[in-house]
Amino acid sequence: MNATEPRRRWWPRSVRARTALAAASTAAVILVGIGWWVHHDVYRQSTQIAEDQAKDQLWSLCDKLEQGGIPDSTSTVPYEVVATGRRTAVAYGGGMNDFAPGTHHVMPAPPKALRVELITTVRLPANPDYDPSDKFSVAGGTNQVITADIRSDELSNGKAAALGVAADANLRVYVLVLPHTAEAITETTDRLLLRAGLVGLVLIAAAAYFAVRIALRPVEAIRVLTASVTASDPRERVTVPATGHEITALATTINSTLQRLDDAAAQQRRFVADAAHELRSPLTTLLASLEVALAYPERTDWPAAATTAARQTRRLHALAEDLLLLARLDTRTPTAGPETVDLTALASRLTEQYPLTERPLTLTCDSTAPAHAHGNPDEYERLLRNLIDNAARHAAHRIQITIRNQDAWVVLTVHDDGPGVPTEDAERIFERFVRLDDARSRDHGGTGLGLAIARDLAHRHRGTLTLTLTPRTLGACFQLRLPRAPTPAEE
Repeated sequence: MNATEPRRRWWPRSVRARTALAAASTAAVILVGIGWWVHHDVYRQSTQIAEDQAKDQLWSLCDKLEQGGIPDSTSTVPYEVVATGRRTAVAYGGGMNDFAPGTHHVMPAPPKALRVELITTVRLPANPDYDPSDKFSVAGGTNQVITADIRSDELSNGKAAALGVAADANLRVYVLVLPHTAEAITETTDRLLLRAGLVGLVLIAAAAYFAVRIALRPVEAIRVLTASVTASDPRERVTVPATGHEITALATTINSTLQRLDDAAAQQRRFVADAAHELRSPLTTLLASLEVALAYPERTDWPAAATTAARQTRRLHALAEDLLLLARLDTRTPTAGPETVDLTALASRLTEQYPLTERPLTLTCDSTAPAHAHGNPDEYERLLRNLIDNAARHAAHRIQITIRNQDAWVVLTVHDDGPGVPTEDAERIFERFVRLDDARSRDHGGTGLGLAIARDLAHRHRGTLTLTLTPRTLGACFQLRLPRAPTPAEE
């Protein structure tokens, strides 16, 4: 079993549920941190309040003792007054009678050296008469106490005898700092925080769930409309919300994608129709020629029929090769490797080898400096041959190839002295199966794919192929720009 399957089993698949769970988890972490901080802060402040109350009680007891009075035993804060030379407590209250201090004082005897105030801890004895599980009982535990020492001779009007202590005795007042109040307040706060946190988590999860649900309604509408789009009919478009948020950008992007798909489908349909038309023409000519020859074999000029069949077959072969090359270029198959090609040498070789037998033409290459570019040599040769073939079909007397290095580019131009290209057709001639009116002859006008293949090959090598607009009396000039590769000497 895959290790991720148990996690997938409990992890929700819905975006709404996942968002709600993530929001609740994040809120839980934040609330736990806040609760921990509140817990410690409440406990600290409650303890500080208890200490302040104990100090107030301490100084109140000291004032009463110095005036010779006996403190009231009904104090709310436990206290005990002990003296040197006396086994029993001088005074006590606030629950200290639980220890039966009448027989012995609970707190330690005062030292000989007096101290004004001291906060310390005292271990109280256990009381067998009280339940040790009673959290409000101070028996048997270590408690914080605040103390103050008084000398007997400091008592007013010699009231030491009235308190039952010797004239040279030292008195110490103990006041307990009760931790129970701080603990009770902290526990109450913790329970309130826990209940509030649980309710808050539920509300946060619910709010996140419904907020995402409302936010995803446009996405669901987009999904439904997109699901209705088919390859044969990609004309459906989604509604773009007028809110201007991310859903608007998503809808706009989807509409743009659908438009591109629609354009691609329309282009594919036109391509298939044009390809079928181009294939049907030579096939029809070839079939008609063969059927006539077979119907009238004794009157057929068989060499002429074979020549027509061969010409149409060559045309079909060229068209099939061009279609296969376009299909390969459309798949954007990567080139064989980063070879370096000298376009000057390639153009010079094609100029020398190009057959100019149909009519007298002059083909020249005006360049001597090497012009290197990265790419496939066979594809560069096909690109240049297509440009030369196109120029040869339209040139009157001369075709000139010029190559030069221009900064980071290699610029190659193929210029003929033919009739030129109208301005409105400057881009249309690069479309597939496009022939201008003076080149509609299917025997001499080519397949109509040469310039389209040349531009695709230029783009494949990160270059551009454009028609430089010139007066029609100067013919047509095609400009190829390719990224220049450094020569071996420059490397």
